[in-house]
Amino acid sequence: MKIIADFHIHSKYSRATSSKMDLEHIYLYAKKKGINIVGTGDFTHPQWLKEIQEKLIPAEDGLYRLKPEFLDSLKDLFFDKNDDLRFIISGEISNIYTKNGKTRRLHNLILLPSIESAEKINHLLSLQGNLKSDGRPILGMDSLELLKIVYETEKNAMFIPAHIWTPWFSLFGSMSGFDSLEEAFGKYFNYLTALETGLSSDPKMNWRLSMLDRYSLVSNSDAHSPDNLGREANIFDIDLSYSQIKKALIEKDKNKFLSTIEFFPEEGKYHYDGHRLCQVRLSPPERKKINGICPVCHRPLTVGVLSRVEELADREEGIMPPTATPFKSLIPLKEIIADVLNVNPHTKSVENIYLKLLQQFNNEFNLLLNVPVEEISKLAGEKIALAISNMREGKVEIEPGYDGEYGKIKIPLRTKIREQNSLF
Repeated sequence: MKIIADFHIHSKYSRATSSKMDLEHIYLYAKKKGINIVGTGDFTHPQWLKEIQEKLIPAEDGLYRLKPEFLDSLKDLFFDKNDDLRFIISGEISNIYTKNGKTRRLHNLILLPSIESAEKINHLLSLQGNLKSDGRPILGMDSLELLKIVYETEKNAMFIPAHIWTPWFSLFGSMSGFDSLEEAFGKYFNYLTALETGLSSDPKMNWRLSMLDRYSLVSNSDAHSPDNLGREANIFDIDLSYSQIKKALIEKDKNKFLSTIEFFPEEGKYHYDGHRLCQVRLSPPERKKINGICPVCHRPLTVGVLSRVEELADREEGIMPPTATPFKSLIPLKEIIADVLNVNPHTKSVENIYLKLLQQFNNEFNLLLNVPVEEISKLAGEKIALAISNMREGKVEIEPGYDGEYGKIKIPLRTKIREQNSLF
């Protein structure tokens, strides 16, 4: 069966996260998006793990469902409460440590097959730092040591370096990362399940590095609010099963791990180089011309993802390795509607159109990926349908994001609707 999964999210116990990121709202918004499996996020936080234990019950292999009494509390659920959403135990850990004479800041995503495994790992990690301080705890331990603890405690765990190109907190980050997997994880790099591309890069950029060919490239939302669930995700053709997810990722089975759903990477917060406070945004060639020094404050610029990929790449652009998983770049539906109406995505007018479309077409991903534009036009008007048509074809205009500032994306409405076939 076709399954859309978003493994990396955060709970209400993480910093700068919406108070609505509880299990009930995560369920509700994941259903609206069309997600079938969603991560719990933050399993290391004692209070959040307690809520997970109280509100979830085992379902299929390594997966959980919301208990009926909490499902019934979702009064504003506008579609049938068919209980087809599953949770997978997940959490992100921030590792800050010194290695090879440099301070390293890496974020790592961990997926587990059971709550019991989370309890065991939490006990060991509590000896390394304060797990209560944040849903994404900061531990002063080498990522390699974290990898060892996870696999020695739970051999079926999945360990995935998170958003691997983000400048400040990632495996290859320009400000604190490494130049290779071996440098970061030694001989244990073979134990990595997959790599997460992050919002500011897409698989095509990662394909330029031959050292990444052996790994599946996954994409997740890293959502801090319900609306952001599914802004990136993964599409599988498998049964509902933790072990089948892991098998498909490790084996890079293109019949099982079908594709990823991506941000347009230019829209990510760290795609270009620059200084946000100085309002300086530069492409990699432009940064090189000024030797990486900000022309306003005369301090080093924040080196973005595109430059870092260029620095480590050993291939030219446009090469797709034979084992690579395809992808499709999308824009969230509320952003599309808001762009057409020229209003804020959080306005009532956008919400009304959004809910009307979801009631007709089941969920957001079905509409963005599959529904013919003629049907969308009948319900939402030609402009919204045309915007979705152009997005599907990659006809977008973007001012790239830089130094923590999201890019600004527009969909030109210049061409007429033509027949669109289903993308999946």
